[in-house]
Amino acid sequence: MATGPLVLGVTDLRRQPGLRRRVERADVLRDLGISTAVVPQGAEVSVDLELEAVSNGIVATGTVRAPWVGECRRCLRTVEGMSEARVQEIFETDPTEGETYPLGNEVVDLEPMVRDAVLLALPLAPLCGDDCRGPAPETFPTGPVGSGEGEDETPVDPRWAALADLDFDPDDVEG
Repeated sequence: MATGPLVLGVTDLRRQPGLRRRVERADVLRDLGISTAVVPQGAEVSVDLELEAVSNGIVATGTVRAPWVGECRRCLRTVEGMSEARVQEIFETDPTEGETYPLGNEVVDLEPMVRDAVLLALPLAPLCGDDCRGPAPETFPTGPVGSGEGEDETPVDPRWAALADLDFDPDDVEG
């Protein structure tokens, strides 16, 4: 039988449908991350739930929080944040794969649900700030060509100079 802060005895809940219990726990879960963000090793994931007994199992409703670290998608600086996921999941003795979680006779293991919630809440494209312009705005301008923003005075390669005379505005067609 599994043990730990996220394994809870639920014998009392199973005996009385409608009974509720508040649960607040924290645990360190290893190897939580996606390609763009990870929960730092040793960081605690906190769980604030209300467990409610229903006729065929237990419903867990509440919040899962975890710190995360990643790289800004524009400038590649380290970014830190806190993910928060609202959960409402069902634990039952005969779980439906991908829909519900397993429930033992006397215990419920919250870890699989907590892992899923944290992984889904991690940012897919972290950003250090809405105003981030990238690694070196002076070198790599972000404004549109012709806006004057970030344009340099580097001479145009003569092989491409003819392209500057092209006009793609359909309203300026003569004829």
